[in-house]
Amino acid sequence: MDKRLTLSSYVLIGSMLFGMFFGAGNLIFPVHMGQEAGSNAMIATIGFLITGIGLPFLGIVAIGVSKSDGLFGLASRIHPLYAYAMTILLYLTIGPFFALPRTGSVSYEIGLAPYIGKEYQMLGLAGFTILFFLIALIFSLKPSKILTWIGKILNPLFLIFLAFLVIISFLSPMGNVSSAEIHGAYAMEPFFKGFTEGYNTMDALASLAFGIIVVQTIKDLGVQSPRNIAMGTVKAGIVSVLLMGLIYSCLAYIGATSVAQYELSKNGGIALAQIAHYYFGAAGSILLAIIVTLACLKTAIGLITACSETFQKLFPNSLSYRAYVILFTIVSCLIANIGLTQIISLSIPVLMFLYPLAITLIILAFLSPLFKHRQIVYVLTTVCTLFASVGDAFNAMPDVIKNESFIQNLLAVYHSFLPFFDIGMGWVIPMVVGLSFGWFIGLFQKNSARSI
Repeated sequence: MDKRLTLSSYVLIGSMLFGMFFGAGNLIFPVHMGQEAGSNAMIATIGFLITGIGLPFLGIVAIGVSKSDGLFGLASRIHPLYAYAMTILLYLTIGPFFALPRTGSVSYEIGLAPYIGKEYQMLGLAGFTILFFLIALIFSLKPSKILTWIGKILNPLFLIFLAFLVIISFLSPMGNVSSAEIHGAYAMEPFFKGFTEGYNTMDALASLAFGIIVVQTIKDLGVQSPRNIAMGTVKAGIVSVLLMGLIYSCLAYIGATSVAQYELSKNGGIALAQIAHYYFGAAGSILLAIIVTLACLKTAIGLITACSETFQKLFPNSLSYRAYVILFTIVSCLIANIGLTQIISLSIPVLMFLYPLAITLIILAFLSPLFKHRQIVYVLTTVCTLFASVGDAFNAMPDVIKNESFIQNLLAVYHSFLPFFDIGMGWVIPMVVGLSFGWFIGLFQKNSARSI
C-alpha cells in the first residue's frame, strides 16, 4: 500500500535537501554580491534568487515529475553519449574538482586562517582539510543515514548558530544600504549580474544530482506511486527554497551594510570573517567557524554521497561505492589545498559552460509532455545552447588564455552576432531558436518520439 507522508516528514526531507544545498558558496557569494552591488543590492538579489533558488527548485521538481532515474536519465533523451558526458562533467564539477574542495577551503579560510601566521598557512590548510574530509568520509560511508545526519542533526545546528549572526546584524546594522557604493557591472546591469552570480553557488547543477537522493529518500519512507513521489519532491523543495531565499536575502543585506565599515573584500569568506569580528570580537571568529564548518560539512557529505552513488551506477563493473567515496574524498582534499580564490577563478569558465545546458535540460523536462517527448526537440535545443555556452566559457577564461589572438577573434564573432552575450546571457536566444525549430520539425515527425 502506498504511504502518504506527514508534514513533519516533508519538513525533515526539506531540511536534508537544504542542508545538502547550503554550503560554502551559499554563505560567501551573497555576502560578496551585497558588498559589490551596494545600493543596488535588492535588484541584484532578485536576479541571484532566480538562479540561486528558482532553478534548483525546478531542477529538483524536474527529476520528480519526469519519472527519470536522475540526470543521466534526463540527458539520455538527447543521446546516450551526451548523457555520459554531461553526467560525468557535472558531477565532477559539483564534486571533487570544484564544489567539494571549496567546502574544505572555505571552512579553513574563515574558521582557522586568521589565527595562523603567513609562513604556516600552507601547513595549516593541509592539516585542516585532511581532518575535515576525514570526518566527511566517515559520514558518507553510510548513505542510508544521510536523512538523519543532515536533516535531523547538522542542518538544525547550522541554522541555530547562523541565526545569532543574522539577528544581531539586523538589530544593529553596520551602515545604510541606500548610501553604499556600487561596484563594477552592478552599476549598469545589477539584475543580470546577480543572475549570473547565482551560478557560483552551483545549486542548479547540484539539484540535478540531489533530486534523485530526494526521490530515493521518499521511496524509502514508503511512498511508491509516481504522482505522490512527484508531489513529495515539490513539497520538500518548497521547504528548502524558502529557507535558502530568506538566508540569501539576509546575507546580501549584511554584505551591503558592511562596506560602511570595511573595504570591498577579495571574496565573501574574508567579508564574513570581518562582519563576525565586528559584532562579536574574538568570540565572533569562533561563532563563524562553527557556522561555516557545519554548512560545509553537511554539503560535503551530500556531494560525496551523490557523486559516489552516481559513478557506481554509471560504471557498475568499476569501483565499489566505498572505493568511490575514498577516491573522491582524497582528490577533493588535494585540490582544496590550492586555496579558495584560485578554486573560484578556475571554476567560473566551467560553470558558464554547464549552467546553460543544465537550465535547458530542466526546461525541456517540464515542456516534454507538450512536444510529446520528441528527441528532435531535445537535440536541437541542446545543440544551439551548446554553441552559446562554449562562447560563455571562453569569455570567462583567465586573461592569460582569453587574450590569445584565436580566442579574441572567436569572442569577437560572439559579441557581434549573439544578443546578450556581453552580460553572460548569450545562450537565451539560441535556446529559444533551437526549441522553436525542434518543436516545429517535430510536428511533421509524429513517429519520432522516444519511449520515455
